Amino acid sequence: MKILVADDSLVMRRLLESIIDAWGYEVLSARDGGEAWAVLSQPDAPQIAILDWMMPVYTGLELCAMVRELRRKSYTYLILLTSRGLRQDIVEGLSAGADDYVVKPFEKQELEVRLRAGRRIIDLQAELVAAQAALMEQATRDALTKIWNRASILEALDREVIRSQREKRGLGVLMIDLDHFKLINDSYGHQAGDEALRETARRMQAAIRPYDSLGRYGGEEFLMVVPGCDDFCLSAHAERLRLVMESETFVVAGQEVRLTASFGASSTSSGAETSAEELIRSADAALYEAKRAGRNRVVMAEPLTK
Repeated sequence: MKILVADDSLVMRRLLESIIDAWGYEVLSARDGGEAWAVLSQPDAPQIAILDWMMPVYTGLELCAMVRELRRKSYTYLILLTSRGLRQDIVEGLSAGADDYVVKPFEKQELEVRLRAGRRIIDLQAELVAAQAALMEQATRDALTKIWNRASILEALDREVIRSQREKRGLGVLMIDLDHFKLINDSYGHQAGDEALRETARRMQAAIRPYDSLGRYGGEEFLMVVPGCDDFCLSAHAERLRLVMESETFVVAGQEVRLTASFGASSTSSGAETSAEELIRSADAALYEAKRAGRNRVVMAEPLTK
């Protein structure tokens, strides 16, 4: 773990560097508040900093306040190093944003204990961030395929409908259904069916543009939101995805199975005041036609222009 030591006294810096380095930390040094801020304002700043109270350019108190103003997700544990040991001085330092303080002259054991406490806080904060990320993943991602779940892809569609109307741009929607999925389940088992869904999501996710959105709509159905796309663009996009789906066989239980999908496509013209529900309903009807006509094909609905 990196620790920043900021002190305008060369003697104090060298003392702190030698002590902290011996404890196994990577030490960075700053001669004044300006150099300290240049380090602490970086995205990869050390997560613990020992700041002298009185320094040129910026004081330790000023640096504490400036770091807290950054409001970064990763926490920076700040220890003030000061010769001021009065209660009001300590309160002032903590109020400015410091987490702890060490009064000069300090005992090595005291400093080590305070650094250990800081490290525990940093580790706990990292665990909290990881837990929050996991909860967000569970709330927004489909557990099986790891793409957007139904609620999230519908939210993405709602956002893009509003944006397309505001920017007067086209918007495309694809309803995608895996062909003969029941046959895969019946022939090879539900585990094979799950693997087929994961493979479908993987192939399509790898083939779409960075600003397209793909989600599992339900069962073996997927919904794709394609911003800035008119009917011609959407048709070409869907056909490319169809070819990607059938291009490689899928091995299950030692058998090669070819995955194909049917596509129903619906689009709006530039600035059309069409709702998300209308787009889905139109794409779903086109998907039904694709299934009825023999599967593994793209059917375009008439563009919605109202």
